[in-house]
Amino acid sequence: MLYAGVSWNSAGYEVEVVDQTGRVARSAARFAADERDGIVAYLRRLSQAPEQPLVAVVDSTNGVLDGSLMAAGLEVYRADPWMLARRPVLASVPARALADTARRDLTQLTRLGISDGTLTGRLEELRAGIARSVAAEQPLKRAGRWFGNGSREHTDIALTFDDGPHPPYTGGVLDVLDRYGVPATFFCVGLLAGAHPEEIARTAEAGHLIGNHTWSHAFLPDLTRSQLEEQIERTDEAIDGAGGTPTRYFRPPYGARSPEVVGWLGDHGVTTVLWDAGAADWAMPEPEKIATDVLERTRPGSVIVLHDGGGDRSNTVAALPALIEGLLERGHRFVPVDELPQPVTRPLAETVEEPA
Repeated sequence: MLYAGVSWNSAGYEVEVVDQTGRVARSAARFAADERDGIVAYLRRLSQAPEQPLVAVVDSTNGVLDGSLMAAGLEVYRADPWMLARRPVLASVPARALADTARRDLTQLTRLGISDGTLTGRLEELRAGIARSVAAEQPLKRAGRWFGNGSREHTDIALTFDDGPHPPYTGGVLDVLDRYGVPATFFCVGLLAGAHPEEIARTAEAGHLIGNHTWSHAFLPDLTRSQLEEQIERTDEAIDGAGGTPTRYFRPPYGARSPEVVGWLGDHGVTTVLWDAGAADWAMPEPEKIATDVLERTRPGSVIVLHDGGGDRSNTVAALPALIEGLLERGHRFVPVDELPQPVTRPLAETVEEPA
């Protein structure tokens, strides 16, 4: 068995492979942030030796590669923070540490699945963190700095895309939006924004809003405050350097939060945008299902989440014409999230259930 640790840092990725004895089977290979296809090809070549099957190992701060690796037929595992040493402010633990952690006891790691991705096995933890955060969100909601939908009294809706830029899919999405004259909001990953500045520039030139989706698509409850702040600030710098205009709009990967994370985001001054309609398009369902699911779930004021990155998004691109046409036929108007009319919120103390 070969164990391939896949780490990230501010410049890109590193892969190091060890065998069952801990001997280095392949010296560290470094890849720029725009070389994800190169990582896939490299690992696939190594995995084709039947006498030495290979597994790839990531951590919870690396949410931009696992989809592509799994779609290529690779076995991908996640090493959790409690198994690893402390991370640098803007990087994962080293690739060798990830590989060695898997080698010592692969059964303690979680094998990832395409439908749940990086958070396979931690979905209950995700839901619990969201539930615990409700009270902490209320002041930000009242200030208009935390929302997952707009006013239900208006037909306006917001179409949003996460996890890019990712050629060719971001370009495909932009082509469809241009054809229909529909504005959207793109929540971009900093590592990829710096790698694909032409996509950021085209998005901005077309008049779409650009938001922040962290540097590496990390699971925020696993970060320290300084790590979270660095992820946000470096992503803003990458968007600005690529020709976009950084905005205060932020989307936490997976919608993950904790009361501590909510407080940090509030202090940082961002406006957190969640969603209330989507189609689980990260799992690559057929285009017809993506369109049908979005049409069934969209209501006045909805924020729709789809993905232009994080894996093969050709089905998402193919679904867009039917999806857009169906929503226009229902009388909806597409707006970026900064133009979405906001619902009226009452103070938490006044928000009580009606008596039965």
